[in-house]
Amino acid sequence: MSLNSEPTKDLRKSQILIDKNADKIETEKVNESAWLERKTFRISLIATFTALSLVLGYLMAYIPNLEVFTMMIFLSGFIMSKEEGAIIGFLSALIFTFFNPLGPSPPPLFIYQLIHYSITGILGGLTKDFLRNKQYYKPTEDLFVFRIMLLFGFLGAIITFIFDILSTLFGGFVVSITIDYFIASYLFGIVFTTIHLIGNVLIFIFLLPGLIQLIMKLLD
Repeated sequence: MSLNSEPTKDLRKSQILIDKNADKIETEKVNESAWLERKTFRISLIATFTALSLVLGYLMAYIPNLEVFTMMIFLSGFIMSKEEGAIIGFLSALIFTFFNPLGPSPPPLFIYQLIHYSITGILGGLTKDFLRNKQYYKPTEDLFVFRIMLLFGFLGAIITFIFDILSTLFGGFVVSITIDYFIASYLFGIVFTTIHLIGNVLIFIFLLPGLIQLIMKLLD
């Protein structure tokens, strides 16, 4: 037997252990929680996020242009994944818009809302992927960092602005498809859309980081 065989075996065992540990660290880095590795827990979390989005949506339905529905769907994608964020966005929008206490949306607007909120959930997952390897991204410590708050505020503004523009457009198809009618409708409701925009930007800046921290700590 070669004198070098035992050290070689030890080196191979050490390398295997290092590779296993590296894979484990990489998995934890991707999911950031052992809880999120469990399929049953992820299914429960999808149901929980959908239910919370709906409850908060209905509770705030009679408050003009102030809502946390958008933020909750974005949050679900951020905590879970792009795919699950899309599912939560679709289910939440499907139920909420169909059983809207102010009345169901007309078909063009209804279809657009399903697409919009599905994309909002996807965007939450994409944002987490973008932040994952950033040194200033510390989800269980402090997310009230200027760059993160700025990013969240920007995304909240873009999501809300696009929603208000396109919902006015698709909602107007029921009455008229002329550009004059669209411009008149948007200008008529500009005060409300401005309140909606400012409200969502503030919610994304000051509420979203705290909720992410809280949930990440609970899942840690």
